[in-house]
Amino acid sequence: MDIVLEIADTFLLDKAYARAFPKDGAVAQFFSEKFQAPVLNNSAITTSWNLPPPVAYLTKIVSNYQRKDEIYGQVPPIYLPLTEYTDMSFLSRSNVFREFLSLFVITTVFGWLLYLLVASAAYVFVFDKKIFNHPRYLKNQVSLELWQAMTAIPVMVTLTIPFFLLELHGFSKLYLYVTEETGGWKMFWLQFLMFIFFTDCGIYFLHRWLHWPSVYKRLHKPHHKWIVCTPFASHAFHPVDGFTQSLPYHLYPMLLPLNKVSYLLLFTFVNFWTVMIHDGYYVSNDPVVNGTACHTVHHLYFNYNYGQFTTLWDRLGNSYRRPEDTLFVRNSSKKDDEKVWVDQTQKMEVIRGELEGKNDDRVYAKP
Repeated sequence: MDIVLEIADTFLLDKAYARAFPKDGAVAQFFSEKFQAPVLNNSAITTSWNLPPPVAYLTKIVSNYQRKDEIYGQVPPIYLPLTEYTDMSFLSRSNVFREFLSLFVITTVFGWLLYLLVASAAYVFVFDKKIFNHPRYLKNQVSLELWQAMTAIPVMVTLTIPFFLLELHGFSKLYLYVTEETGGWKMFWLQFLMFIFFTDCGIYFLHRWLHWPSVYKRLHKPHHKWIVCTPFASHAFHPVDGFTQSLPYHLYPMLLPLNKVSYLLLFTFVNFWTVMIHDGYYVSNDPVVNGTACHTVHHLYFNYNYGQFTTLWDRLGNSYRRPEDTLFVRNSSKKDDEKVWVDQTQKMEVIRGELEGKNDDRVYAKP
């Protein structure tokens, strides 16, 4: 996230913080009386702090892991020169509070825009609107999906920011330059496959855990409110559910090397993919790729196809269910559609009853 933050600081935030929190302002004076300046703006963990022995020992261990040359705001900028406003705020670029606030605004706004733009494009250009006639399409479903997603995204961002802060403060294996030390171009291209493999595995097991009855009712059921989906269902989660399923994405750069540009591209791709598997556009019944059809099966029948990118872990975990061929029929008649939907609904109700009980609190467009 240092790339994003450096661009934002250079062109907008340095000036904004200089005006809102100037070095000679009342807020700065108040905090300088309460805290020492190094404590306010120091991002490097140091053993020179006066701490109790147990805490000092833990601090030493953590300090040894921290990459001091990767602390944002404490090392010279890599991409853009400093501005005249850079040092005019008492909240320096390395200040954790400033970073948290900046990341919250940037990530929330970007998350909203990406979700709305990609989901809207999918809704207009590829989404099959015949699904509005499905007996399990909800009353006002698009509005409900939008509200759930737009309110969940800021909370998911808040839960995610600690990972971004760890990265900014040198606690990750992110790198910028492709060199022999980082594995060269061979490792650069291999990292994409490794990222998909690692996160696909992690999400599979977390997703299965979210389907444990006690966990499902508290966290995952809001996303399964959508028996049949529109593209706007993609981010319509309980925020803790969405955060939980994103954990593998954030753990990967903590454990394994990942290029910083690739990191941003992969996170953008993940959001595109999340919309795509909810858009109802069935391209092919691929035995390997866990595409839209596989995820449609998951929403219809709950206990199958937990994977995110591939069918590998579902096959190994005996939870793979091949999508019906009827999903791929183009230009089907209204009569044929209704026959398929009735069959889907009958099968779905049996599984839904086992997972959720007899009572169904959904309000369908067609009672």
